[in-house]
Amino acid sequence: MSRMCEGRVVVVTGGGRGLGRAHALAFAAEGARVVVNDLGVGLNGTPVADSPARHVVDEIRAAGGDAVAHGGDVATSAGAESLVEAALETYGRLDTLVNNAGFLRDRMLVNLDEDDWDAVVRVHLKGHFLPLKHAAAHWRAEAKAGRAPAARIVNTSSGAGLLGSLGQGNYSAAKAGIVGLTLVAAAEFARYGVQVNAIAPAARTRMTERAFAETMTAPEAGFDAMAPQNVSPLVVWLGSAASDGVTGRVFEVEGGRITVMEGWRAGPTADKGARWTPQEAGEAAVKLLGEAGVPGAVYGA
Repeated sequence: MSRMCEGRVVVVTGGGRGLGRAHALAFAAEGARVVVNDLGVGLNGTPVADSPARHVVDEIRAAGGDAVAHGGDVATSAGAESLVEAALETYGRLDTLVNNAGFLRDRMLVNLDEDDWDAVVRVHLKGHFLPLKHAAAHWRAEAKAGRAPAARIVNTSSGAGLLGSLGQGNYSAAKAGIVGLTLVAAAEFARYGVQVNAIAPAARTRMTERAFAETMTAPEAGFDAMAPQNVSPLVVWLGSAASDGVTGRVFEVEGGRITVMEGWRAGPTADKGARWTPQEAGEAAVKLLGEAGVPGAVYGA
């Protein structure tokens, strides 16, 4: 039986560790040729000596797959452009982009430095936008040349971006921004044959091991619900031609559970047909809140 991604070329940012590594290995196992991007930095974004991307490439090749490493900074235009060029120069095509790169600098908002805000928003949000932009420019050119691609983008949001997370205002804002970016990109890129979706994964990685330390339990019957490999099957499907017609969606993925997340939509509404007084507006708001659903709790609250 043919593998799901046979012949496809897939780029994975932040592919050296955790979820990115799991995604890269899973795509390779399904026949994809993989460009593994990782800047090779620590949890807080500072440089480290070793190249995690190279290790993942070695793993893929040892298993009989095909992969190359890319060490550029995808939160720069030059780095993102060179990532797309690496796929085209090495394999002659690009089919799927998985945006996954990120790191944390957690602080309560009143203690959060401007530099920590900028750094986290930069790598998560700008680091999604720039690879997405350069990949889409290539696919637009292909579509205009009559070679309509079956292209896929999978972005990485988070439950923190959907509900908020105490001590992670910068991370939550960036991950919420990724959802908005996904929705706009899905609408804009559809004409070029590009589908754009996002996941909000929960898994044990360098970024989450401390958060999960108090709640994790031992795996039962050999199933580790927090293993990052649990998230990758959906990512592989979203990144394959088999997901035709699925775009502009956000999926929460944890263990063996997949949930289609339903975002902001109109709830209870009141329309006076004229301008409210402040007192009337307040009375109407209280009535509407009584009819509305209770929002999910902020993580850590």
